Amino acid sequence: MIRVVIDTSVLVSAAISPTGPNAQILDLVTARKLRAYLTTAVAEEYDLVFEYERLKHLDKRRVANVRGLLKASSVMVKSRGRLRISSHEEDNRIYECAVAAKADYIVTENTKHFPEPYKTTKIVTARQLLRLLEAGQT
Repeated sequence: MIRVVIDTSVLVSAAISPTGPNAQILDLVTARKLRAYLTTAVAEEYDLVFEYERLKHLDKRRVANVRGLLKASSVMVKSRGRLRISSHEEDNRIYECAVAAKADYIVTENTKHFPEPYKTTKIVTARQLLRLLEAGQT
């Protein structure tokens, strides 16, 4: 099964657009077609991101549903230590989770924060991953 770490940008986009590509990725996770992984730090970031002022307008039930489904469908792993790959400290937690999970992909909409793959983990947007899955190229 394909192993993924979901960046908060995907979670936010899924909450904004329940039928868009990011929501489709979450649907694949909950349907057990993709295996998502979390660390405690990433799970905390999933909670914190929706506290940002610019996101307070989002439907609270939709946010709780998206967050709850992803957390319930994900496998918890323990971070193996701090990494300093990204200039955005929070994004290093995503890399750490990917290393601990031996993830195939980090799925993000902020590709500028994840400029290059790390070891064997590739960086993709939700749309790119959907295309790869459709083409059988994963």
